[in-house]
Amino acid sequence: MKIYFLRHGIAVEPEDWKGDDYDRPLTSDGRERMGQEAKAIRKLDLGLDAILTSPLVRAKETAEIVARELKVVSKEDERLGGDFDMSALEAILQGCADLKSLMLVGHEPSMSSVIGRLIGVARMDLKKGGLACVELPDASTMTGELHSLIPPKVLLS
Repeated sequence: MKIYFLRHGIAVEPEDWKGDDYDRPLTSDGRERMGQEAKAIRKLDLGLDAILTSPLVRAKETAEIVARELKVVSKEDERLGGDFDMSALEAILQGCADLKSLMLVGHEPSMSSVIGRLIGVARMDLKKGGLACVELPDASTMTGELHSLIPPKVLLS
């Protein structure tokens, strides 16, 4: 199983947002850049079976942009919110055992932490709009191999 981890795009800075952090959206530049990245992701022909996203607005907006471009349905999953960790991933994967390729859209630092644990004891920083792929032998195995790590500037070129 291939798991693609996509960090949400550029969002309004927390200090510039007056509302609840849950509702903090992508900036107009963030939406435009994610649109460009989505086109690049489509060209990669990932063969995605599904996209699951954090319910936070900036991640949902990111997932919707990518899902629309790839013609794949995106679905919210609370477990991808702020408390996303290895146990949340394991629970998610139990419900997706029949899938070959899954995209998860979420946040830092939890996504990098989970990726690092999946591939050993690695430390990384998934940039906003960055895409990583970890390949697992199957959905029940919680150790895998880093297949790719694509920074957003590569997807935008």
